Amino acid sequence: MTAGGLAGRQALLEDASRRALAYLAGLAGRGVAPPPAAVAALGRLDFPLPTAGRTVPEVLALLDDVGSPATVASAGPRYFGFVTGGALPVAVAAAWLTAAWDQNAGLAVMSPTATRLDAIALRWMAEVLGLPAGTGGGFVTGATMANASCLAAARDAVLARHGWDAAGQGLVGAPPVSVVVGAEVHTAVRKALGLVGLGRDRAVALPVDGQGRIVAAGLPALAPPAIVCLQAGNVNSGASDPFGPLIAWARDAGAWVHVDGAFGLWAAAAPGTAAQVAGMAEADSWATDAHKWLNTTYDCGVALVRDPAALSAALGASAAYLPGGTGREPMQFTPQSSQRARGAEVWAVLAALGRDGVADLVERTCRLARRMADGMRESGFAVLNDVVLNQVVVDFGDPARTDAVIAAVQRDGTCWCGPTTWQGRRAMRVSVSSWCTTEQDVDASVAAIRACAARSVPPAG
Repeated sequence: MTAGGLAGRQALLEDASRRALAYLAGLAGRGVAPPPAAVAALGRLDFPLPTAGRTVPEVLALLDDVGSPATVASAGPRYFGFVTGGALPVAVAAAWLTAAWDQNAGLAVMSPTATRLDAIALRWMAEVLGLPAGTGGGFVTGATMANASCLAAARDAVLARHGWDAAGQGLVGAPPVSVVVGAEVHTAVRKALGLVGLGRDRAVALPVDGQGRIVAAGLPALAPPAIVCLQAGNVNSGASDPFGPLIAWARDAGAWVHVDGAFGLWAAAAPGTAAQVAGMAEADSWATDAHKWLNTTYDCGVALVRDPAALSAALGASAAYLPGGTGREPMQFTPQSSQRARGAEVWAVLAALGRDGVADLVERTCRLARRMADGMRESGFAVLNDVVLNQVVVDFGDPARTDAVIAAVQRDGTCWCGPTTWQGRRAMRVSVSSWCTTEQDVDASVAAIRACAARSVPPAG
């Protein structure tokens, strides 16, 4: 049912605002994982589809009263799982406003505001990341679609050099495209390779060192057409590939170079970490997320390409009802036509933080990651990676004990850290990505992890 006119709509949105603010105010004091009783209570939301419908205030109350307690407090200060950044207040506020706008940001005629903010935000991102002038792109759902968008552009561009129109003719009968990745390539890249028809398992995987970086020695000969996928920020160690020699090697063979930098690309925005990704700006395309280290709301991935025309050639569409002209239309640079105004939120965050604020966010979370690593070592646990960015990988002994400690930490609720397997060793992965995490949060988490480890005994058998 409707909210009951203008007055009813205002009351509803004010109620939603109160509930949202109360939720945010309680994040720091609650357990990070929801209690089992709250998760079980979600069954209250699973009722037969109403015939007449419930009242709108009742629906909102049910959503909050039942849904909110069963959420994971990933917007809070002690969530260290999956490289998830908590949304900055300006990001939440911008998201609320753009939701009220309800704009389809795919075309300028649909939303002049959204499309202008989209273009400005992309330009600002390229500037803060040190990418070449003229770099363009589009906002998508996340790193998987950002990688897929860039790899679609790469596929079409390298095949066009060999006289093949992949966008028009597909891949049946096309010259085979050689794809090279590192042995520690992220699953999002493999998934993207499958989506664009290049195959998840066809890629040649180059050996990596103890931190997951491609070894830039003894590189194989490349047979064009070819695409080389490099990595900024290993999802476990945070390490990045040595871009200089690898890009030079790829260029000698005329290969397209793509960089998967879902979170690690943001290291370029801070003087203290920029050296970790030195040389990555010489690539042809880059995939990253704003909802990770930039701390926007979900979902917000970004596909960036040195030559925007290559992206629009692969992803653009035409129809009699679509506007022509020379102006930039966001839908011509992304897989989706209809899209929410993601650029408005990125614009708001970058405008509020500025270059210095983005750099501080990156460097501060890296300092906190080092503090976490120091606390783990002082507690007698093994830190398996060089903590070069915001990732910490911790081993508590044998695999069973490590899994037992992780499960205890998640039950305890002081913080949340997830499991991983890092170069054959079972471990706990810590990703410090949120704007609101403090030294006190890290110290409280270290103490809780130490206590959980002290009382954790792996199950028999």
